[in-house]
Amino acid sequence: MNKDLFTMKAASFVVLLLMTLPVFAQPLTLDDVVQMAKAQSIAAKQATTQKQTSYWQYRTFLAGYKPQLSLNGSIPSFERSFTPVTQPDGTINFQPISNNNSVLNLALTQNIAPTGGSVFVQKQLQRFDDFQRNNTLYNGIPFAIGITQPLFQFNPMKWERRIEPLKFEESNQQFIESMEQVTVEATGFYFDLLVAQVNLQIAEKNLSNNDTLYQIAQHKLELGKISQNDLLQLQLSVLTAKKDYASARQNAEIASLRLRSYLGYRNEKPLELAVPMQIRALTIDVKKALNEAFSNRSDAIAFRRRLLEAQRDVDKARKDNGLNATLNAAFGLSNRGSRFGDVYIRPQDREFLEVQFVLPIMTWGRAQARTETAKANQQLTTQSVEQDKLSFEQAIYTQVTLLQMLQQQVKLTAEADGIGQQRYQIAQNRFMLSDLSVTDLGIAMQEKDRARRDAILALRDYWTAFYTIRLLTLYDFERNEKIQ
Repeated sequence: MNKDLFTMKAASFVVLLLMTLPVFAQPLTLDDVVQMAKAQSIAAKQATTQKQTSYWQYRTFLAGYKPQLSLNGSIPSFERSFTPVTQPDGTINFQPISNNNSVLNLALTQNIAPTGGSVFVQKQLQRFDDFQRNNTLYNGIPFAIGITQPLFQFNPMKWERRIEPLKFEESNQQFIESMEQVTVEATGFYFDLLVAQVNLQIAEKNLSNNDTLYQIAQHKLELGKISQNDLLQLQLSVLTAKKDYASARQNAEIASLRLRSYLGYRNEKPLELAVPMQIRALTIDVKKALNEAFSNRSDAIAFRRRLLEAQRDVDKARKDNGLNATLNAAFGLSNRGSRFGDVYIRPQDREFLEVQFVLPIMTWGRAQARTETAKANQQLTTQSVEQDKLSFEQAIYTQVTLLQMLQQQVKLTAEADGIGQQRYQIAQNRFMLSDLSVTDLGIAMQEKDRARRDAILALRDYWTAFYTIRLLTLYDFERNEKIQ
């Protein structure tokens, strides 16, 4: 059957469904509900907040590699006390002290990612007030430049510059996925209510039909054209229809409340839904779906990130277990004096050079154990990523195949629904003409109702699969474009 014929039959089915639902001025479509969910649902707001959090985390990372200007110090730093002073004869004498030792330091620091070190430019001023002797001294560094460079150590900055951009890219794709997940969830709640409303309409129609048929059967019993047993069976059908109607109303109310809660819908007007009308026969190439998924999904980015993190951990384990040294060097000018200006008059050279190191000598195998653990974790991560890739590919393949099958299912259930409605109408007419038993009429009604429900459920499965393939690939196969 070609696509045009399929579209015509699907449209006929939709029209038939719309005729059985109550008429409202502006029923909500599936697209309306999806847009409402994306705009105002709690899930969508949480996704937006998470995206903002990831954005500012990435901004924090970027700012860490730009020059940092800071002012620090202690003003005032006053102390009045007694301090022990060793005398020439070895005794201790407690001398009173009363002083203020204030320091201001202005520094411009720049991290160096390739080496893991940092350079700085510094300016410092110190004032010492001795209140016991009424004396003031100044000490300062008008200018200094220095470097702090780890040697033979693990460089976290090098790995951060490779991993953090992946995390940011991953978070951006996770936001798009979260919004598509909102679409899938909203579709589920939408069809839960739509199915409940259709069941309510079926129950209401069956109650009306059974009541009418019961009235006709009473008249036919008086004419001797029906047995008392058949009349009782119809009466039982009326009671069953009333019970089904009450149950259907309750289910519709519950489904409506769930959809309202998910959407954050505060309007007091009842939610009335329209049957999705735009059913298109899509042909999706599995290879294209896989390519788009590995190009767009956060999972594909996470695969690379996880492998890099495992490599980083191995590198850290190896370098932390060996020689660790740090070079600290600075060159500048310094001076002192009794006045503030003396610090800047003919300052003298100031040099500082220091190498700190730690060399493990005996660790009883701890260093090797750490390295081997990191290697084993790396191997486990590689295996897990490979398994996740296979599961990822299988999920996409299954969903593409399922969508193709459901398109056929929608067509078949639409045809079955039309036949079921016609057959029941014929059975109802035959019963009125005393040409059909009550049992056969009941069978026709059950088959009619089952066909209607199957048609709606097939639509739900189709649209759920349609939005799920969008979620798995982040690609719109209707418009042939990436979802942004």
